[in-house]
Amino acid sequence: MAVQIQLRRDTASNWTSANPTLAVGEFAIETDTDKYKIGDGTTVWASLSYSSLPSNVLPLTGGTMTGTLVLADNLITRPVLKDVGETNVTNTTSGAAATVDLESGNVHNITLTANCTLTFSNPPASGTSGTFALFLNQDAVGSRTVTWPASVKWAGGTAPTLTTTASRTDILVFTTIDAGTIWYGAVSGQDFS
Repeated sequence: MAVQIQLRRDTASNWTSANPTLAVGEFAIETDTDKYKIGDGTTVWASLSYSSLPSNVLPLTGGTMTGTLVLADNLITRPVLKDVGETNVTNTTSGAAATVDLESGNVHNITLTANCTLTFSNPPASGTSGTFALFLNQDAVGSRTVTWPASVKWAGGTAPTLTTTASRTDILVFTTIDAGTIWYGAVSGQDFS
């Protein structure tokens, strides 16, 4: 016999009034005002209050999560997102080399203090698109240049000429679909002051 599971949300605390009689082999999981209850629709086999749940578990409906949710490259299907922010990774100064680590975030803000060789690390797995924005700021001296990773491809095959005026900012966007074998680079805007 197949097992049937019913998931219910009820504002009443009376288990039996919220559930019909279930057949043999069926059971129900219900949330009421303050707990989860598992049983056969007549008898509660187990009850667990929301306060007993680990902090990373949400109720079946509703609820607010705080802290960090790590999905480790697992798929989320058809979400509707609202008021979403992205981590801004500020590398205060570049020196002669700087690494853009995608595991740290998807918006990177680097102030160039020397001619700098960039490295892109930890892209998403092949078959998954990964995109990041790069804010390149000239320091108060200016005239800083960038050496791009060999994996970066540009429209027309030529890297853009960066703004080298002191204290100016260029914004670039990079996308990969093959785990960083190729990064497609594009200029979003230049010479912001």
